[in-house]
Amino acid sequence: MRYARDVAIVAFAQTDTLRRTDELSEVEMVMPVLHDVLRQTGLQTSDIGFTCSGSTDYLAGRAFSFTMALDGVGAWPPISESHVEMDGAWALYEAWVKILTGEADTALVYAYGKSSPGEVRDVLTRQLDPYYVAPLWPDSIALAALQAQALIDAGAADEPALAAVAARSRTDASDNPHAQLKGPVPSGEYLVRPLRTGDCPPIGDGAAAVILAAGDRARGLCERPAWIRGMDHRIEPHSLGVRDLTDSPSTRIAAEHAGAFERPVDTAELHAPFSSQEVVLRRTLKLNDSVRVNPSGGALAANPVMAAGLIRLGEAAAGIHRGESDRALAHATSGPCLQQNLVAVLEGES
Repeated sequence: MRYARDVAIVAFAQTDTLRRTDELSEVEMVMPVLHDVLRQTGLQTSDIGFTCSGSTDYLAGRAFSFTMALDGVGAWPPISESHVEMDGAWALYEAWVKILTGEADTALVYAYGKSSPGEVRDVLTRQLDPYYVAPLWPDSIALAALQAQALIDAGAADEPALAAVAARSRTDASDNPHAQLKGPVPSGEYLVRPLRTGDCPPIGDGAAAVILAAGDRARGLCERPAWIRGMDHRIEPHSLGVRDLTDSPSTRIAAEHAGAFERPVDTAELHAPFSSQEVVLRRTLKLNDSVRVNPSGGALAANPVMAAGLIRLGEAAAGIHRGESDRALAHATSGPCLQQNLVAVLEGES
């Protein structure tokens, strides 16, 4: 698909993902990454045409919590600003559309999440159908275990295969200074069969930010911009009972519309909080062993809720910035069992 304008990710920054950040407010957590991406490009807040953030009030435990984080951006003089109650990957999508329409030439996107204050397994239950499923309180790990067992029953995976995904992710995370978990992963105890500790994401706090720019502005801000060649997001039916949990049609459709199947990619950053979900995504996206999957360690090594999807786009872009990748796929998910999925294809200029 040809778009009206060429848009690229020109800068990316993230915090270290930590198990607890009791001493930091959301503003104090976000400000360092905002300063970092602006420093990378030499831009000032007044140079940004549009600002968009992603977070959730359910983690903060108060309504309109994102307005407090704007103190880290600086809302005076007045700025063009928006917010999505979603992972920051969807905030990036909104900013991308804003630039495509010509309403801005640059955009700042940031996301943050503090999972440590509450029980994130229970908080995520609020995403479920409020009449039939949520009152039963099936937590996020129990639902992921249903998906993992469906894969095993279908012969698409077994427990050793899931353990191998976790081990590879933690090993790759050894080279990522921002990852929460690194190195060898013990098999651990079952949390919910067939998922063990190593198959599940750590609970942690973190934030991330990117800057988008169009055309020659992007080339002036970054030596090797990561051009967004396509991006799309789709959603599965809300009811888990009408879905085949071993497949992800929404991811496939999003990938098709993003142009992911037109040419092979060399890198894929998949937002797979559970080892079983990487198996589903690899099959859906037709990723063979020649593709480097989650060289950053992925969500199994660091999973700050509401920022982990944006980090996948940022990590894919950073690989292009460094010259380590020429064509990368980035994926973000939200909801139980890969319910909502976003896919982007990024390319660097030769």
